[in-house]
Amino acid sequence: MGDRKPYPSDVTDAQWALIGPFLRAWKAKRVSVSGHQGDYDLREIVNAILYQNRTGCQWAYLPHDLPPKSATYYYFALWRDDGTDQAIHDLLRCQAREKAGRTEDPTAVVLDSQSVRAANHVPAATTGKDAGKKVSGRKRALAVDTLGLVIAVVVTAASVTDNAIGIRLLDTVVERAPTVTRAWVDAGFKQDLALHGSVLGIDVEVVKRSDTRPGFVPVRKRWIVEQTYGTLMLHRRLVREYESRPESAVSRTLWASMVTIVRRLTGTSTPSWRHR
Repeated sequence: MGDRKPYPSDVTDAQWALIGPFLRAWKAKRVSVSGHQGDYDLREIVNAILYQNRTGCQWAYLPHDLPPKSATYYYFALWRDDGTDQAIHDLLRCQAREKAGRTEDPTAVVLDSQSVRAANHVPAATTGKDAGKKVSGRKRALAVDTLGLVIAVVVTAASVTDNAIGIRLLDTVVERAPTVTRAWVDAGFKQDLALHGSVLGIDVEVVKRSDTRPGFVPVRKRWIVEQTYGTLMLHRRLVREYESRPESAVSRTLWASMVTIVRRLTGTSTPSWRHR
């Protein structure tokens, strides 16, 4: 960071000790023909990505003491396209599960989706309208384990049904964690998802909410994924759909999830935006 004053979103030394080795190994495999190592430290690039994720600012509004858009977007897009962000996220998730006394890969997941309004510059070809929630934009669907850690992310137009998006989620879950044998979903997911799950060797159970108890009642199993969504919403870049490409929206979700995981691993809490 040099001599600049740190931002609350910056990774700490302990957190960088978890992320840094992966990125240094990635950098070592991408040696420039001219031997040029780049003008910006990778830790500062990560800090810039996390700053934008947390504050929701536009690329042109990144602070002057962080790497500029040209460098930050270059690495963000590169790590998105070559799967580096996904690889780091999954390795950190395995560490978090082991620290919690679990096996590296889960055996059960919880699925859910949320509809997010899109900004006016987001291409109409990748958006749609959720007829049920009256939201025009995209759907962000998650599969999380019983600790609330993200296993799979799928981003589609909001017009895509939960059943179709659930099928894509299960396919991604099998790819990321082939040990999963059980999935809990809400009533928005239909019989086709259960049939697809049986083909994949996953038992899909619909967990319905109670209509007899008044007020807010956490629903068994389903509250886990809802809690994960609530934590991700601390990152204002995710509150609205700003990304032109759905792949970028997936990457944003992974970076936000990584923040939660490294905080678990280092025992630190998320700084509050409220004045004490």
